[in-house]
Amino acid sequence: MSALVNAGELSPAARLLRAAGRTAAHLGSIAALLVAWEVFARSGAVTMFMLPPFSAVAERIWADAVDGNLWLNIGLTLYRTIVGFLLASVIGIGLGIAMARTRLARWFFDPIISIGFPMPKVVFLPVVILWLGVFDVSKITMVTIEAVFPVVTATVLGIQGVDHELLWSARNMGAKDRELLWQVLLPAALPQIMTGIQVALPIALVVAVFTEMAMGGFGLGGVMMQSSRFADSRGVFAGIVEIAVVGYCVVKGLAILRWRLLLWHQEAMAPSTV
Repeated sequence: MSALVNAGELSPAARLLRAAGRTAAHLGSIAALLVAWEVFARSGAVTMFMLPPFSAVAERIWADAVDGNLWLNIGLTLYRTIVGFLLASVIGIGLGIAMARTRLARWFFDPIISIGFPMPKVVFLPVVILWLGVFDVSKITMVTIEAVFPVVTATVLGIQGVDHELLWSARNMGAKDRELLWQVLLPAALPQIMTGIQVALPIALVVAVFTEMAMGGFGLGGVMMQSSRFADSRGVFAGIVEIAVVGYCVVKGLAILRWRLLLWHQEAMAPSTV
C-alpha cells in the first residue's frame, strides 16, 4: 500500500475514501446552513409564515415529488433551459468563429456584442411577449438571447489566443482552411470556449426561472409565483431549494463534461474537485 502511495498511485478503496471525504467536506457547510435554518425558524424569532422550518419545506418537496408535480415542473424548466442554452451555444460558437476569422463579421457584430453584453437583456421581455406570446417559444428565446453573449465572447478570445506557431506549422504541413479550423483552432480554443459555455449555463437557468415567474404557467418559477400569490410560504421556499439543487446538478454535470472533453489538456492534470 505504501509503495503505491509513494508511486503516486492510490488503490480503488483509497480513492473512494478520499472522494467520500471531499464530498463530506463540501456538504458540511450546506448541512450546517440547513441546521441553522431549522433552529432559527423554530426559535420564535420569526413566524412560521415568514420562514418555515426546513423540515416543513422538505415535507412539501416530498409531497410534490410523490404526486408528480415536482418532476413535471423540473422537467419543463430544464427543457426551456437546455434548449435555449444549446441554441445559444451553437449560435455563439458559430458567430464567434466568424468574428475571429472574418473582418467583415467582426466589423458588423463587434459593436453589437460590445453594447449588448453589459446590457440587461430582460428589457426585451415585453417585446418578446408581444411578438411570441407567453409560451415556451418566448421563454426559450429569452434564454437564448441572454446566454449567447458569453459564448460569443469566449469563442472570439479563444480563437484569437491560439498560438500563431501552431497555425504556421499546420499551414506548412498543407492544412486547408477547414482542416485548420477543425483540427487546430477549435481544439486549441476549446478550454476558453468551455469557460464561456460554463458561464452561459447558469445564466440560462436563471433566465428560464425568471421568465416563468414573469409569464406564469408551469415550471419552477411559475409555481413559486403561484405559491406567493396564495401566501403559501412553504411552497415559495420549496421552490428556492428545488432551484438551488437543480442549478447545482446542471453546473456540476457541465463541469464533469468539461473535464472529460479536456482530458488531453494540462488543466485535467491538476487536482480536481469534480
